Amino acid sequence: MRQAVLQALADEMDADPDVILIGEDIAAAGGAFKATEGLLDRFGPARVRDTPISEMGILGAAVGAAATGLRPVVEMMFIEFIGVALDQLTTQAASLRYLSRGGYTAPLTVRAAAGAGLGFGCQHSQMLEHWFRGTPGIRVVVPSGAATAYGLLRAAIRSDDPVVFLEHKAMYGDREEVTLGEDGVLPLGRARTVRTGSDVTLVGLGRTTGVALAAAGQAGWDAEVIDLLSIAPWDRMFLFTSSS
Repeated sequence: MRQAVLQALADEMDADPDVILIGEDIAAAGGAFKATEGLLDRFGPARVRDTPISEMGILGAAVGAAATGLRPVVEMMFIEFIGVALDQLTTQAASLRYLSRGGYTAPLTVRAAAGAGLGFGCQHSQMLEHWFRGTPGIRVVVPSGAATAYGLLRAAIRSDDPVVFLEHKAMYGDREEVTLGEDGVLPLGRARTVRTGSDVTLVGLGRTTGVALAAAGQAGWDAEVIDLLSIAPWDRMFLFTSSS
């Protein structure tokens, strides 16, 4: 999945010169989880920028860059670090299009490692999606593997609204086939069925989609498994029409 994130960033930067990356240690070091490895050499320091350790400054700069027409992708090393900069995202970026009557947009993507399972401690192991899903104007996306990470990240960068993109760090090493290019891009806000069944519906998000699939195959009953993928907006009609 880490490689899929890296490939999605590279492909969008190739496709659109307005896409820039900013964050702590993302350039020379290639990111804390190496999800931006090699992009500095490929695209140069004008488009791949290391920042000081100031999340408020990082997000504030990204909001300003987005207002000028750039498409910044911010990496938050851990999602918890965004707490000191929530105003820039939830008050400024989320409201910009509405306050300006469409005169400005905020095509801003915030990527962040999230989730438990690797021993980082409670301050670095939360999902914190609830911090964002109740704020109008923000999209919240949680991929469930390499293929959805690639397709949804490319779609997120193209969105004219700010997107919070939560990457479960315990899944960075998970492998699966990935369709690259335009055929691999996935729409935001759409759920998908990953297993059909008639007795019960299990709904997963991110890493829990794999947990639901494992449970469905062992329980002795026929379970449909739905991968939610986005929770702001969430695809409620897809769930309501589940066959089980």
